[in-house]
Amino acid sequence: MGKYGKYICTELKKDINLPGYRAGERDMLGQGEVEGRRRFMEHVVWMDSEVIPGAFYCECVWFWPQAMKDMPPPRPISPEEAEKNPVLAPHTHAFPELLSYFGTNMDDPSDLGGVIEFWMEDEKYVFDKSFVVYIPENVRHCPLRTLKMERPMFHFTMGPGQMYR
Repeated sequence: MGKYGKYICTELKKDINLPGYRAGERDMLGQGEVEGRRRFMEHVVWMDSEVIPGAFYCECVWFWPQAMKDMPPPRPISPEEAEKNPVLAPHTHAFPELLSYFGTNMDDPSDLGGVIEFWMEDEKYVFDKSFVVYIPENVRHCPLRTLKMERPMFHFTMGPGQMYR
């Protein structure tokens, strides 16, 4: 694999340990089908210091519109309600984070092909264009919800913490 091959990640980490506020996502981690249905979100790679010693946290995920059809329709949710739902719970990290979604319209890469709602502190943002958000350390963020999806979306997030906490 070469001198630097140990720094290359091409497979999804097994047994990802999610923090409590993401515990409800555990069944969405991985690739392929769950109970005969394609996953709404399909992880491609996950990197942290357990995968490559010294590496920081990084997560890459595909979102599929055909799988979203089986999900209940989105409805408005307040930050207070989100705190009761561990999947949506606002949280902070001791490190800054980049959070992004990219559309797959090759004629217009800025077209997200859907709508994402994202909260930082008590401010709601709604995106219909490909985006990257810089989240400073200790800034409360989420819920994050997919309100609409017409085409696949690619999600990339990373932070210089060695583990996602």
